[in-house]
Amino acid sequence: MSNLPVSKKRCVPGTAKPSSDCSSAYSVMFKVPSGPNDGMQKKGSETDIDEGLYSRQLYVLGHESVKHLQTSSVLVSGLRGLGVEIAKNIILGGVKAVTLHDQGTAQWADLSSQFYLREEDIGKNRAEVSQPRLAELNSYVPVTTYTGALVEDFLSGFQVVVLTNTPLEHQLQVGEFCHSQGIKLVVADTRGLFGQLFCDFGEEMILTDSNGEQPLSAMVSMVTKDSPGVVTCLDEARHGFESGDFVSFTEVQGMNELNGTCPIEIKVLGPYTFSICDTSSFSEYIRGGIVSQVKVPKKISFKSLLASLAEPDFVITDFAKYSRAGQLHIGFQALHHFCAQHGRSPRPHNEEDATELMAFAQRVNAQALPALQQDSLDEDLIRKLSYVAAGDLAPINAFIGGLAAQEVLKACSGKFMPIMQWLYFDALECLPEDKEALTEDKCLPCQNRYDGQVAVFGSALQEKLGRQKYFLVGAGAIGCELLKNFAMIGLGCGEDGAITVTDMDTIEKSNLNRQFLFRPWDVTKLKSETASAAAHQINPYIQVLSHPNRVGPDTEHIYDDSFFQNLDGIANALDNVDTRLYMDRRCVYYRKPLLESGTLGTKGNVQVVIPFLTESYSSSQEPPEKSIPICTLKNFPNAIEHTLQWARDEFEGLFKQPAENVNQYLTDSKFVERALCLAGTQPLEMLEAVQRSLLLQRPETWADCVTWAYHHWHTQYSNNIRQLLHNFPPDQLTSSGALFWSGPKRCPHPLSFDVDNPLHLDYVMAAANLFAQTYGLMGSQDRAAVAVLLQSVHIPEFIPKSGVKIHVSDQELQNASASVDDSRLQELRAMLPSPEKLRGFKMYPINFEKSEREREREREAEREAGSMHREPDVGFDPGSPGSRPGPKAGAKPLRHPGIPHMDFIVAASNLRAENYNIPPADRHKSKLIAGKIIPAIATTTAAIVGLVCLELYKVVQGHQQLESYKNSFMNLALPFFSFSEPLAPPRHQYYNQEWTLWDRFEVRGLQPNGEEMTLRQFLDYFKKEHKLEITMLSQGISMLYSFFMPATKLRERLDQPMTEIVNHMSKRKLGHHVRALVLELCCNDESGEDVEVPYVRYTFR
Repeated sequence: MSNLPVSKKRCVPGTAKPSSDCSSAYSVMFKVPSGPNDGMQKKGSETDIDEGLYSRQLYVLGHESVKHLQTSSVLVSGLRGLGVEIAKNIILGGVKAVTLHDQGTAQWADLSSQFYLREEDIGKNRAEVSQPRLAELNSYVPVTTYTGALVEDFLSGFQVVVLTNTPLEHQLQVGEFCHSQGIKLVVADTRGLFGQLFCDFGEEMILTDSNGEQPLSAMVSMVTKDSPGVVTCLDEARHGFESGDFVSFTEVQGMNELNGTCPIEIKVLGPYTFSICDTSSFSEYIRGGIVSQVKVPKKISFKSLLASLAEPDFVITDFAKYSRAGQLHIGFQALHHFCAQHGRSPRPHNEEDATELMAFAQRVNAQALPALQQDSLDEDLIRKLSYVAAGDLAPINAFIGGLAAQEVLKACSGKFMPIMQWLYFDALECLPEDKEALTEDKCLPCQNRYDGQVAVFGSALQEKLGRQKYFLVGAGAIGCELLKNFAMIGLGCGEDGAITVTDMDTIEKSNLNRQFLFRPWDVTKLKSETASAAAHQINPYIQVLSHPNRVGPDTEHIYDDSFFQNLDGIANALDNVDTRLYMDRRCVYYRKPLLESGTLGTKGNVQVVIPFLTESYSSSQEPPEKSIPICTLKNFPNAIEHTLQWARDEFEGLFKQPAENVNQYLTDSKFVERALCLAGTQPLEMLEAVQRSLLLQRPETWADCVTWAYHHWHTQYSNNIRQLLHNFPPDQLTSSGALFWSGPKRCPHPLSFDVDNPLHLDYVMAAANLFAQTYGLMGSQDRAAVAVLLQSVHIPEFIPKSGVKIHVSDQELQNASASVDDSRLQELRAMLPSPEKLRGFKMYPINFEKSEREREREREAEREAGSMHREPDVGFDPGSPGSRPGPKAGAKPLRHPGIPHMDFIVAASNLRAENYNIPPADRHKSKLIAGKIIPAIATTTAAIVGLVCLELYKVVQGHQQLESYKNSFMNLALPFFSFSEPLAPPRHQYYNQEWTLWDRFEVRGLQPNGEEMTLRQFLDYFKKEHKLEITMLSQGISMLYSFFMPATKLRERLDQPMTEIVNHMSKRKLGHHVRALVLELCCNDESGEDVEVPYVRYTFR
């Protein structure tokens, strides 16, 4: 069921409907307290939000939450790797101000994860060195430093305090003060492969939205008079509600008491039913109604750090390690005692220190309250904590830092469920599978930038990381985070190592909010080049080669056999499924490991693909997106998603497809012939569209464009609706006696044009400008002049026609016989002007998908060239007799500054929504739905890439046990985490030979005599070597051989070399870079049974 906007009605004294339990079911609405206003940019009474910068984040948090961020000052204490990661993410998030606190100086071990420290910064204060580099991330967020003690007077100036790498004694002191003063506290710590996170947001935090999902909505088919009343929804789709949700009702007929009541708590009874309050005294339900989920704010309470330390609540990150949270809670306390006593962490892989830490842990456990006390401590776990505690790993800091920063944003905004209250994480699977591989002498510090990593994994892995050759596909948000982590861990930083990064995109302003390697002065530069240069600043030893290429068949001469065979692995940082699938096929073909990841708002996932060990990315795919039925779009919308998709289709059908068809007609002599071969009514529709564009509706002036838009407004929002109501009157009954306009069918009403209605004029302005642009005419933004012009435009009276067929379902539409009158087609063909008579004329299709940045760049270029005014070469040819004027050959389309495509979409959609009494959508929501915008936020990206790089450690070490690897999914809003073993590839068999997607037949096409194998020899080879009779053989979309092939063609083909057949079938020669072909087979075994077999890699060079 499509979502509908939530009712805005609330219970206010004197307005609530009386005499029902429903109205008292929820009687108090909490409000998020306003933060301090000083320092905010103001615009009237609203806080300014730079939507160009925060656009993707706004789709995650919403405007109100972002405004709350802008009132919150945050202190980040501890500027080692974890602290700088948290600070980076919250500065990108757009809080009011950030203060960096650190009393320590940079050490060599810090360089393994603190990406804003350089080798020349050793010995300097970490906060002071990091401040200018962090301040560059967001000009709206002042970043200051403080190097004194964390005294109470200083702490009282912050809304949120973040402590990292802080002794437990200091944590408790700060924690007690913050809890007593209502200051929200986040404590984060990382120790090698372990992470810890704690949140205390006070005794009365107001949570406005626990999950961030769009409110659900459903259509009502029945409400009983009962205690409690039972609501049944239409069975088109499950309602999706959960017990405890609150809902409101609108448009209920009969039981009017439900309309406009305060939100009602529900109990789910089934996928289509739920119970509400006592409705026994209500009026009888007649029909209709929409039930919408209401996000009801609620209070949540936190214990102080001291209280929670003794009686903790845990968020489990990995349910396969369910018991570890309690064990690590003891272990981290023991670690603090060890550090307090020795003034240092346990030495890497030192048995003596591990034994002592275990003793500390036993004492902490013995003194613990019964709720926390462990029956027996996991000695292996505690000893491993000791072995790696001195380590400092960038990927662990990225993961815990991403989570901690998201908790800060929750604390500031009241949006999303916070961590209640402790979270522990470990990635011990990253350690060598050979448990004897690491010893203390292999993990000693060497006073270099990788000491923090060598402490965990030893020097041998560090050298191996340096030699790696990796291909990074994409330099966007995930790509930037990957490059940062690659630089920190030393991937490709050795003598023989290298990272190749490719991205064809250039930097836009909206990227700066999460693609943290870019700065405002980088806008319009290539992402790959800029990100590579920034990674070199982080680690000057990294070897990065940047490319501006798209990966795909068109660039296989660049990313060829030699390129892939030289790689150790591939990391995807892509934003579309098609390219992901392509790269997955490349990795399977070249048998290379692939690190795949993606984010969607607060959700993220990681998949690791290991040759011969796991399935590939393509092995399992998401189900296709559910499409909206055609008849729903055309005549029976019931949700704003329907009207927005209709508006998108309108855009394509008015400003893109007609212009493309006209240009093809004018340039392609076979266009009409191909059009006539199309199925159904398509030939008629296409030729009529060309006729309209070239003859009937072709404008000469701006006034013509306005007239066209005005007429089209009446066609869509008045005349077509009148025709629909003529066919199906409001009181029409179906054959079963039910009202036709009921259930999902909303009865529409025609609109009357009002020049004083801004939405009506918005439509005319946008449509006229876009229409003018398709003809290369100059538009206008003068609304007053257009309003005057419209007064002189005559709209003929519309009279509905009889005999017009309107289909009520897609099934009916499919069953309808679509016949076209051939004489009408020939008549249209004769009426079209000859392309020779329109020589030089062209139209300018408008692509909705083109980004605002591209359009702005084109407009800027035109302004600089002076093309915003008509020039001598942008005149009009008189054409032939009977033809209308058009731009000269070579003339550029005249565009207007600020013709936003979304103006048309928003106006067109909301006008149609008004036709059908559907609540409208603002520009922000319309752009999200119509533009299919992917919400994004820096915190999720940082955390996901941290998990990717933990898998990278395993890949580089060559882990061979499937259980060592982890696919992951998380939703930081809930918060929810899921880690699972990758699936093994499905196994197939022919004869006694087992095979998976990673296996193939290797056939060398070049024979010892230097000649290439013929088709006959290829078929004989499989019969002799594999006892398989090939029945069909294909390469790509070309069928090279089949058992049913005509005998003459088969005789001709059998003695031809394989590549010659491929060249002939594909009608092009194989490129010089192609060394092998992928051939697909259908085979029979010796018994004549069809068997499934792997593909063939046919090498001919």
